[in-house]
Amino acid sequence: MPPRPRTLAAAIVAALALGAQAVPAAAADGPAGDSTTTTSRGVEIPAFYTPPSELPGADGTLIRHEPLPLALSLPGIDGPLPGRATRLMYKSTDANGEAVAVTGAYIEPAAKWRGDGPRPLVAVAPGTMGQGDQCAASMALEHPLQLNGQTVSVGYEDLSVYRLLLRGVAVVVTDYVGLGTTDRLHTYVNRVDGAHAVLDAVRAARALDSASVTSESRVGLFGYSQGGGATAAAAELQPSYAPDVQLAGTYAGAPPADLTEVTKAIDGSDLAGALGWSLNGFLQTEPALRPIADRYINEAGQEALKDLSTMCVGDALFGYGGDSSTDWTKTGQSISDVIRAEPVLQTFLAEQRIGSLKPAGPVRVATGTGDDLVPHGQARRLAVDWCGKGAQVTYVPVLLPGVGSGLLNHFAPLLTDQGSAISWLTDRLSGEPAGSNCWSMPVQP
Repeated sequence: MPPRPRTLAAAIVAALALGAQAVPAAAADGPAGDSTTTTSRGVEIPAFYTPPSELPGADGTLIRHEPLPLALSLPGIDGPLPGRATRLMYKSTDANGEAVAVTGAYIEPAAKWRGDGPRPLVAVAPGTMGQGDQCAASMALEHPLQLNGQTVSVGYEDLSVYRLLLRGVAVVVTDYVGLGTTDRLHTYVNRVDGAHAVLDAVRAARALDSASVTSESRVGLFGYSQGGGATAAAAELQPSYAPDVQLAGTYAGAPPADLTEVTKAIDGSDLAGALGWSLNGFLQTEPALRPIADRYINEAGQEALKDLSTMCVGDALFGYGGDSSTDWTKTGQSISDVIRAEPVLQTFLAEQRIGSLKPAGPVRVATGTGDDLVPHGQARRLAVDWCGKGAQVTYVPVLLPGVGSGLLNHFAPLLTDQGSAISWLTDRLSGEPAGSNCWSMPVQP
């Protein structure tokens, strides 16, 4: 089992770097669906996050919004720095074609946009936050560190948001389907749910009266890890699902494009708990898989899945870091072994594969060559697949040595490459052409 104190130290350092501040939320614009609040692992989930019983018809329609206090904010002459935030709930459509409410946040930057054209908008798809409602990225903007003895949630995605805001780029962050909203379970790494949540967040931001962005604003997508998968899928599905959301550029860092490969990699890793989030999400999307789960998952596995369904990343590191899924099955098989034995599961995961469609607009795929948590090879293959379809791909292998921790091997490229990724995206938002290095893929690591 990997040493958990090391991953604990990494989480705490990141949290302290972000800081924490508790600020009460202002009243919502329009009634919340329920005047009561719920709790998840001792954290109060505001009534704002309870969806109404009836949802609007059009995807991206704003359901409600309210001011969102940013924990890391300074007073400025023209308003708070780095910007003024609004909590959002908007309508989307899930992988089964059902209407769903999604939450998130829009931040209007205080900084001026100095690039070409009107102020642009970037939809940030967060990396893995967990599956408990208290883990939602919009809540992390208000409370970057949740640490109460029952849960550990770190808003590490705040860094990318603030870096974009400082460049004068407006940002909308999605919480994804079921994360934050109290009516359903988060469908972790679901390709369609993630893509739709990202694209509809753009529509919702445009509809906000207080936002300076309009349909004329260039749009970019930014995501790493789970977020990289969501932005990659969004770039593929944009032409059919959201033709009104034209994409100037998409950054997909460490995308989990092949969940069969990712499943094998995370089993027994620092972030083994993510395997439970995946299984929970699959069962939420496709209840027909339940008989297979009941046939294989033992009592300990069922308890782990229930426990993980309310956990954030920090909780999973402490509770399940280094665990093997062989302890969760009645047969002693790993989850990967079960997938190989069940054609229905193979088909389901094949449908989650990203790379079968040509993405819209230029894309930048970055992957750490030493990443063994979201394996480098499958991320590189996504770039190859897209190049084969004639896409405009900038492939960036982040050359870092492995350090023995899957979690650090995965997150080190995020920090190493983030500045370059933001520069690439802001160039696209200014209208500069992207180019492509598909020609070099045969010699790229």
